[in-house]
Amino acid sequence: MTDAGTAGSPAATDRYREGDHERFALVPAAYLFLRREGQVLLQLRQGTGYRDGFWACAAAGHVEEGESAIAAAVREAREELGVEVAPDDVRPLTVLHRGEPGGPAIEQRVDFMFEASRWTGTPTIQEPEKAADLAWFPFVALPEPLVPHEAAVLRALHDAGRHGTEMPRLLTLGF
Repeated sequence: MTDAGTAGSPAATDRYREGDHERFALVPAAYLFLRREGQVLLQLRQGTGYRDGFWACAAAGHVEEGESAIAAAVREAREELGVEVAPDDVRPLTVLHRGEPGGPAIEQRVDFMFEASRWTGTPTIQEPEKAADLAWFPFVALPEPLVPHEAAVLRALHDAGRHGTEMPRLLTLGF
């Protein structure tokens, strides 16, 4: 019998070496689109340093270490909108794998896109330094400018609903 930390044992070989993380990084994020009667809730970004002045998903952010994508979506809804969404009410839409052509490895992203049509509380701006406005928009009249990768997802969602087809399980952008 070997010790858990002995070379060759499962505990010693089931993890990547620290140096492996230097060659490629994938940044996961969770997006939770709140929907009601053909509308989606969006926020107007400000003070973030990324796409300020663009409309975007009202509840979104990076998945934290040790957190599932669903837990991140629930947390972001609470932090950014002051609403509680039960994990069972978080429905997967698609996964978006995106990159910046010619960009650094850190610009490889995977975005877990979810929707919810049930929550507790009234959505309000909780981080006024990051959001200038919060509004409901019909899918047929989305605002401009809209964060490009989120616009691609919202258009695919609208098209799937309009044509009675399924939302693509995986979308790619920037490759």
